[in-house]
Amino acid sequence: MPSQPGTYTAFLSNRRIAHGSLADVAIAVKRTDAAVPVLVFDDGAGTQLDVDTRGSDDEIRARYAPAPEPPRGRGRPKLGVVPREVTLLPRHWEWLNAQKGGASVTLRRLVDEARRASGDAHLTKAAHERAYHFMYAIAGNFTNYEEATRALFANDRERLEALTQGWPPDIRAHALMLAFTAADPT
Repeated sequence: MPSQPGTYTAFLSNRRIAHGSLADVAIAVKRTDAAVPVLVFDDGAGTQLDVDTRGSDDEIRARYAPAPEPPRGRGRPKLGVVPREVTLLPRHWEWLNAQKGGASVTLRRLVDEARRASGDAHLTKAAHERAYHFMYAIAGNFTNYEEATRALFANDRERLEALTQGWPPDIRAHALMLAFTAADPT
């Protein structure tokens, strides 16, 4: 199942037991009542996190409910414009202000050009980083772990699949999903 922003996955030993929102995963973890620790991962970053499973299901849902969006301030809310501070030298501001459309338009154009020029390299790097974090936390002692991480960072999917063949199926599938699913579709 492809990772979506804001999804989480829980593993009990080598078996995936839950995938979805943090509230749903926390409730599933609570219901396992397992003697061994359940590991929960943020699919967006690949990092392990602790979840608080105290209280009723409704209390857990309230605790992990998505934060409400803050009220929009200045800018163009329909376009998703977010104002932030940019620190530049005076000569940079002079050049930006002299460009057609002003500083904001010019900065957006420059960023878009840089993103196009780099292609999907930043997406591949982010996917590999989150897969690495997951693999390090859960598969660090598995056979071929070091070679698998080398294959991951070499972007060699075929070799990574071959090296992880002997890993538990749920862990292998999750690592491959994290490694080869775009982190940011925009």
